[in-house]
Amino acid sequence: MEHRLMTEHEKAEIAMRSFELEDAGFKEEAMALRRTKPLSPWLAKFIKEKVGADFLIENGYNLAEAEAKYGKNWLDS
Repeated sequence: MEHRLMTEHEKAEIAMRSFELEDAGFKEEAMALRRTKPLSPWLAKFIKEKVGADFLIENGYNLAEAEAKYGKNWLDS
């Protein structure tokens, strides 16, 4: 899936749908859906510094907002 920036409305829809999935017992699906919502740049940077860039990449987090703020190759530095 291509990661992209989203409107606040799109982010809210993802959050609500993920809560519905979790309430229905689909915890893995809910978490996968949450990863499609862009991480805030500060949180992505914190995770990169504390856990590593590979964690973000391997788990498929949407890093579009971090890329917009820090540049396309921010994970490499």
